[in-house]
Amino acid sequence: MWRHPSLDLSVSNIRYFSKHKGEVNCCAFSPDCQIMLTCCDDGRLYLWNATSAKHLATFNGHSGPVKSCVFSSDGQLFASASHDRTVRIWSRSSTECTHILTAHSGSVETVSFSPDGQWLVSGGWDNRALIWRVQSGELLEDLRGHTAAVQTSAFSSDSQCVATGSWDRTVRVWKLFEEKEAVTLQGHLGNVACLCFSVSGMLASGSWDGTVRVWSPLSHACLFVLGGCERVWVRSLAFSRDGLVLASTAEGDMVRIWDVTTGVCLKRLQGHKDSAYGCVFTSDGKLLTSGSEQLDVEEDEENSTEESLNTGQDSKE
Repeated sequence: MWRHPSLDLSVSNIRYFSKHKGEVNCCAFSPDCQIMLTCCDDGRLYLWNATSAKHLATFNGHSGPVKSCVFSSDGQLFASASHDRTVRIWSRSSTECTHILTAHSGSVETVSFSPDGQWLVSGGWDNRALIWRVQSGELLEDLRGHTAAVQTSAFSSDSQCVATGSWDRTVRVWKLFEEKEAVTLQGHLGNVACLCFSVSGMLASGSWDGTVRVWSPLSHACLFVLGGCERVWVRSLAFSRDGLVLASTAEGDMVRIWDVTTGVCLKRLQGHKDSAYGCVFTSDGKLLTSGSEQLDVEEDEENSTEESLNTGQDSKE
């Protein structure tokens, strides 16, 4: 008998990753789900063993808060975006920074690899989205059209399109390396803070207006408006691997799980002691991780005040 994937999601076996010295802004899993990457307002990136929560390495180089981080599809590279106006590409094996990308004139809020590993998109306070060649660090396209800061970005699963979300309250979907006008998706009443594509091509956007909108970019149609009862900032979104459920985090201590075929909230997962900032599914779909702003102090770290990230594993029946 078929079971909805959300029925197997529950908060259990919570583990805390407690080396951060500021708010955790983003977290990402390696494709093999063995390594977790986090970035923080302390200007550093951290690598962890995702199973044991052991701290593996700390990466320094940025001179300001690190706002976004992401692994490449093969897991060999990761990228970071910072308030210091730069994007950095790092080698996971050598732990070296391979490229420093410096074309932005303001804080860089978002960075995303294309699934095919060829391109990188970054966006920030200069209202621009920039497309880079990963191998060389060459700037390829300067996407202009937003009238306020670009806070979030995401590539489609075929690497042919990139979506950007802005403080101008719109989502734009760009076809790479074509002269066509970007598709503009309107409806949010607040800044667009997060974006996520599903494997089927649906696009989800989260906003400061407290809602999540699920779009069909091809038809320019909004399929569902999720939430909105509470005026809270939606901070992060993640589709499950099969695209059937969507996780969202917002101001408050819950992670919400949505059925994107019906628009119904199926579960509310609670485990943070303060607002949940980010969420991501592992590529195998078995683990959902979320980060928060609460400084959770472990019993054996009574003298430390370090930022924590927790993971809630699914419970299989």
